[in-house]
Amino acid sequence: MQKTKLANYEATHFLWEATDGVALITLNRPDRKNPLTFESYAELRDLFRALTYADDIHAVVITGAGGNFCSGGDVHEIIGPLTKMSMSELLDFTRMTGDLVKAMRACPQPVVSAVEGICAGAGAIIAMASDLRYGAPSAKVAFLFNRVGLAGCDMGACSILPRIIGQGRASELLYFGRSMSADEGEHWGFFNGVSEDPLSDAKGAADRIVAGPTFANGITKTQLHQQWNMSVDQAIECEAQAQAICMQTEDFNRAYEAFVSKKSPVFEGN
Repeated sequence: MQKTKLANYEATHFLWEATDGVALITLNRPDRKNPLTFESYAELRDLFRALTYADDIHAVVITGAGGNFCSGGDVHEIIGPLTKMSMSELLDFTRMTGDLVKAMRACPQPVVSAVEGICAGAGAIIAMASDLRYGAPSAKVAFLFNRVGLAGCDMGACSILPRIIGQGRASELLYFGRSMSADEGEHWGFFNGVSEDPLSDAKGAADRIVAGPTFANGITKTQLHQQWNMSVDQAIECEAQAQAICMQTEDFNRAYEAFVSKKSPVFEGN
């Protein structure tokens, strides 16, 4: 399929900007702590699907405006209408929200979240589905589904969260619906770091990713995700094939030539 350009994408339901291969998504409803709507869910899903074919974006940073990340689904624009839907309509919605996580995991660009303040419900899921997460001391991450009468198994939480923080800790958060503090998040491995400026940390991580061999980084992301369902033997064979593919790239030759010349390689992503 032909590659596309997304650097100049015009978002409707959030802010989007792209510089030097790094895209920044800002959830931008600060007066409500950046909740999601049916429309923003769908646009995020479609954008991450499109990123699979974009050759001008090599890393994505997600953050929220106004000192909070995301308060989850909007109470008036999502939760209220859900109480009046039929089963088929509800299933369409829950599949659509799950498709956002699938799209985030399937795109080759590593996704980095910068989390401040409230990060709840679907907001916690978006952070969870990211490849790297940086938090502020104010961050409060809550998978609060059972507090509104729902199961904790939402948008892949029962599959992904235990792999990040462990089965027991994930069970605690999903059964109780309580907030995970920034200190807990860092200690448990949910956050890659906590500082007063998580957006700077996230952008720095994205810049490091983009400065590396971006084609190979995309392969790494794919392997990290797909190997959850593989035996060790299958994973080793899959990595052998993936590495052989990477050995045919120009970036591999550039790294070798730079090493021989005692220089730092300059990768170009091909």
